[in-house]
Amino acid sequence: MILTGPEIQARVASGEITLRPFDPALLSPNSYDLHLDDIGWYREKVLDCARDNPFERHTIPPEGLVLSPGRIYLAATAETIGSDHVVPIVRARSSIARLGLFVHVTADLIDLGSHGRLTLQLHAVQPVRVYPGLRIAQITFWTTVGAVRLYDGKYQGSERAMPSQSHRDFPNGDGGGVHDRQW
Repeated sequence: MILTGPEIQARVASGEITLRPFDPALLSPNSYDLHLDDIGWYREKVLDCARDNPFERHTIPPEGLVLSPGRIYLAATAETIGSDHVVPIVRARSSIARLGLFVHVTADLIDLGSHGRLTLQLHAVQPVRVYPGLRIAQITFWTTVGAVRLYDGKYQGSERAMPSQSHRDFPNGDGGGVHDRQW
């Protein structure tokens, strides 16, 4: 079941949900709005799942930054989010989606027990200008059923936009021997 806005606020107050900073004005009937912070992109045109891809971080200038089609941008939320009790799911705000900006391309589920600033995967259908502090996404919280095992993975405690760490899933954590392994 999805939590309502008042229930999100109650669980933030009780400490069951980490949501910092928290502003009740950003609650909606069943979600909470999130803001855009730092942004980055990969330097290479071809990305490799078995390698640590070069990534550069940027601050969005006050006059905004135009996101271009054909590239993935990784951006952090200004808010720190997490819970050991309910599962956060992040999505675009409809106003942003209507501009053709995909905010969390495919990985919208935040694991139970994950805490940190979220990395949004931004993809523009056509050029779109974004601004620092833009209300870009919304987060919902869902109750769980069954035994709980908390996340303790490679993105735990993120403080900035985090590039892919898929290379750590390969032998030696650097993609070495990837073609020799039987999956």
